[in-house]
Amino acid sequence: MLIIKIFGFVIVISFVLYLLMIMPRVVNKPSRKPFTGVLYAHRGLHDNRSNAPENSMAAFKKAVDGGYGIECDVQLTKDGVPVIFHDFTLARVARYPEGQIPSDAVRNEDGSYGVKGKVIDYTYDELMNFHLLDSDEKIPKFEEFLNMVNGKIPLIVELKIELKDLSVCPKADELLRNYNGVYCIESFNPLGVMWYRKNHPEVFRGQLSDAFHRDKPQEFKGPLYFVLTNLLFNFLTRPDFVAFNHKYAGCVSRRICRRFYGNVAAAWTIKSEEELLRARKNFDIFIFDSFVPAGGPKA
Repeated sequence: MLIIKIFGFVIVISFVLYLLMIMPRVVNKPSRKPFTGVLYAHRGLHDNRSNAPENSMAAFKKAVDGGYGIECDVQLTKDGVPVIFHDFTLARVARYPEGQIPSDAVRNEDGSYGVKGKVIDYTYDELMNFHLLDSDEKIPKFEEFLNMVNGKIPLIVELKIELKDLSVCPKADELLRNYNGVYCIESFNPLGVMWYRKNHPEVFRGQLSDAFHRDKPQEFKGPLYFVLTNLLFNFLTRPDFVAFNHKYAGCVSRRICRRFYGNVAAAWTIKSEEELLRARKNFDIFIFDSFVPAGGPKA
């Protein structure tokens, strides 16, 4: 009988600790209202087969003109300039000028030749030698983007943080401090969310996550991805929202955060009307691409 009682006590304590670990911010929370009620165009209202590819100024302008919110990705160049680009590596989206493809260019799966290396391997001026996919667009400065949007629509700014390099946080924040518009920040890396918790707790902050092992079990394996999937760093980051892959809305930790703690839930990345309809019962913020929602920009 004593063993059963001890076992039961251990289970209860473990569950309480789990609830404390995944607990988001519950007091002194910023208002969610500025961020709900509008759909967010993932990397702009883009089409990678057009002259408005992802994370281009043309795609962002289309989203602003359409009244959509925007989700974009910020990282630093070699000389410390915040630019908007999703991948750490350039090859998938960045292209050399016609007739100037070097012998060591990266050959992509579709047969195209992409720029070798990472964003941080190049200065901003060097990046201006490349273009985005088959368009005339260049990798935009974050400052240029903010000036164009000018507060017309709400922004979700994803901070791209590799390992422990947090240098993008103060650089992006310096520009956002002077931005006259509604924005929130998010990151897959809990260290970036922690940086905002410590330095600017008034900013609406989000933890990006996914059921990492489900799609790529060989790439995302080990205890770290278990912890990230189950939001076990929330006790350090205390996020105002959790942005989760909409395909895995059933994640227990994500559901507890929303239903028990009242945490805002953002869905990424919705790619059809059917997916949008299904996501509405499990999420509060909706990030989309690959289609234009039939109902327009209103969520």
